[in-house]
Amino acid sequence: MTVILFNKPMNVLSQFTDRGTEGSPRATLSDYIDVPGVYPAGRLDRDSEGLMILTDDGRLQARIASPRFKRRKTYLVQVEGTPSDAQLDALRRGVTLKDGPTRPAQAEAIAPPDLWPRDPPVRARKTVPDAWLRLTITEGRNRQVRRMTAHVGLPCLRLVRWQVGDWSLDGLASGDWRKV
Repeated sequence: MTVILFNKPMNVLSQFTDRGTEGSPRATLSDYIDVPGVYPAGRLDRDSEGLMILTDDGRLQARIASPRFKRRKTYLVQVEGTPSDAQLDALRRGVTLKDGPTRPAQAEAIAPPDLWPRDPPVRARKTVPDAWLRLTITEGRNRQVRRMTAHVGLPCLRLVRWQVGDWSLDGLASGDWRKV
């Protein structure tokens, strides 16, 4: 069994080919990983960064990707604004999005993490503060973390998936991967 941890940079598709209709081809996993027979276990939006797990084991892939298994996923989220206790409590209780209520999340304000530079950089506004959250969820709806933080009045500026289950990005630079 092969398991690969990949630190996906921003603007990279979480697939090996680009089937888009844009004029120029977009970056894909094949620009970074040349290991035959592995496939992503789950997705990460093009405008998000961080941990992707790739494997050649279909059963493991299903256990990681399926919401049925409630696998913990931890994100570092830069948000616009300063989170209040009420906003964090709302995330901890779960919020109701257009596609229904979310499960309760672990949510805490954190000091700015020591991350790699993002390309392009996050826009900085002198009149609007920003802050960082650590958010752990056990489901994985489309753009869920971004929608949850926006729902409580904290629009997402940068989203980095740091951990899936027991696997994390510790020691893995943006664009790098390793077998585990």
